Amino acid sequence: MALVFAYVPDLLFGSSVVGTLETAGHESLLLGDEDALRAEAARHSPRALVLDLTDDPAGRVELIGRVRADGLLDGVRVLAVYAHVDRDARTLAEEADYDLVVPRSRFAREGAALVSELLAR
Repeated sequence: MALVFAYVPDLLFGSSVVGTLETAGHESLLLGDEDALRAEAARHSPRALVLDLTDDPAGRVELIGRVRADGLLDGVRVLAVYAHVDRDARTLAEEADYDLVVPRSRFAREGAALVSELLAR
């Protein structure tokens, strides 16, 4: 179906995200650092990005802003995932105008449907 990047430095959660994406029929790439994100974004044209904000919300929002400012990830829809208790992460993602912002627990339950919804917009 679609190529979806998963920027998830936590390998355990990242494996879960990739499994969810592949179960939904999408090709996925798990990325855990800025260099890998930049390299793969230059090589491929993903339709969406699942962005994990769990450990460093401000840093990750800034990272995506820098990568976009350099002309990478243009037109890529972003689904940001945050820890449900971290309201600041949610606010940062909403202010960054990401396409969809959900708690990790919801992504764990509904990830395939959420990605399909995101891509259908």
